[in-house]
Amino acid sequence: MSRVPVFAAADGAPVTVVIDPGHGGEDGGAVSAGGVEESQINLAVSLQVRDLLRLMGQRTVMTRSEDVSTCDEGLATVRQRKASDLKNRVALVNATPNAVLLSIHQNSLPSSPVTHGAQVFWNRQEGAETLALLVQDSLNGTVNAGNEKHAKQIPPTIYLMKHITAPGVIVECGFLSNETEARRLQEPSYQRRLAAAVAAGCLRCLSGEEVP
Repeated sequence: MSRVPVFAAADGAPVTVVIDPGHGGEDGGAVSAGGVEESQINLAVSLQVRDLLRLMGQRTVMTRSEDVSTCDEGLATVRQRKASDLKNRVALVNATPNAVLLSIHQNSLPSSPVTHGAQVFWNRQEGAETLALLVQDSLNGTVNAGNEKHAKQIPPTIYLMKHITAPGVIVECGFLSNETEARRLQEPSYQRRLAAAVAAGCLRCLSGEEVP
């Protein structure tokens, strides 16, 4: 039986994976007990996901490739800059023909410092659930051994995922509130494992592999 890709060329446009390192610049996102900001880890993992996908011939676009915000210039308040940053990310995704979004983040749950592991969330666009399930399966087989997670649909209150018109997933790579995992997330070797799992799950989806 031949594979039928969930995502394929549409109207002559090949699939473009938009890789979104969450936060950036003055918006560091979640912070570990040791003061390491989420945005730095997001970027490190995202750049490696990009490189792996490009190595396999997949077209990619980054929402940011440096530790910067994507907001418009001249905005006076942090709130305005954060709102502009999100709107610009949405605009980039929606302006990219035949886009699929991978948004890379780190989790934090200070009320439960033992909680750890990588988990994927999908938006309501067609194909996003399959993408999330295959990326989650790759993560479970790579970094979540003995602590397997289930992919879930993301709440409609998340601005980026609510307003994009493309299928998208958020990959929460781990918990900065867990001291052991926070240290691991800063290790280049572990970041490579995360990136390899995310890229592998994405490529499995793009090739038409069925969810196990």
